[in-house]
Amino acid sequence: MPYLRVHPEVAQALDEGLPVVALESTIISHGLPRPDNLRVAREIERTVRAAGAVPATVAVCAGRVCVGLDDTELEAVASRDDVVKVSTR
Repeated sequence: MPYLRVHPEVAQALDEGLPVVALESTIISHGLPRPDNLRVAREIERTVRAAGAVPATVAVCAGRVCVGLDDTELEAVASRDDVVKVSTR
């Protein structure tokens, strides 16, 4: 199993030289209260799209680094209680 998964939309944008904006997922999983977190995440992705770029929210999903989330993954990051923060300190 590859440890990195790039969403097809993100991969296509990168291949075509289109702008991609990386968005971190901590604000979704730990920063904002539910249900505001999912609403804000979707709003940010819409704003990126409206500016002509492809959003690439980054999170660890099922043990893989995912660059660009589908809506099901975004909902999981926003709603699951077992999402842990991945960082070094």
